Amino acid sequence: MTKRDLVVRIAAETGLTQEQILDVVQKTLDYISGSVAEGETVELRNFGVFEVKIRKARIGRNPNSPEDDVPIPPRAVVKFKPGKEMRESVLKLTPKR
Repeated sequence: MTKRDLVVRIAAETGLTQEQILDVVQKTLDYISGSVAEGETVELRNFGVFEVKIRKARIGRNPNSPEDDVPIPPRAVVKFKPGKEMRESVLKLTPKR
């Protein structure tokens, strides 16, 4: 699903214009990404949690010349932890054996 698909579906359900819905969706995403960029945790009940984690520095290997060590510096990454309802819905997609 794309942002466009989301806007079209919400507009069809609410009767509001796609332009109004796009503004709301874009503002929502801007506020979420802005908060995460400032290092805040964003918790959306029944959906999930976005948070910033710091990866430790480590030594990597170049696959073309494995004898060379490549230092990889520490970096901040965004982690997403799905909420209980989403996690349970996705688990239903697991194929039966």
